Amino acid sequence: MSATSSFYLARAAQCGLEAEAADLVNVRERCLRAKAAWQAMADRVLKSETDRQQQMADKAALQERSLG
Repeated sequence: MSATSSFYLARAAQCGLEAEAADLVNVRERCLRAKAAWQAMADRVLKSETDRQQQMADKAALQERSLG
């Protein structure tokens, strides 16, 4: 089962909150790195979802043209 973009975005947001609450610089930096990683994963999934929707729309348009 693949994770959804909302899962990745939620984790990124949580890491951001943890970074804001961190007292130690190294902990804050670690949280910010984790936030960036989660955001990058979310971005990849969102792009994949968008590309998939575009491919489906293109395929439907092609089929409609061939029928019409």
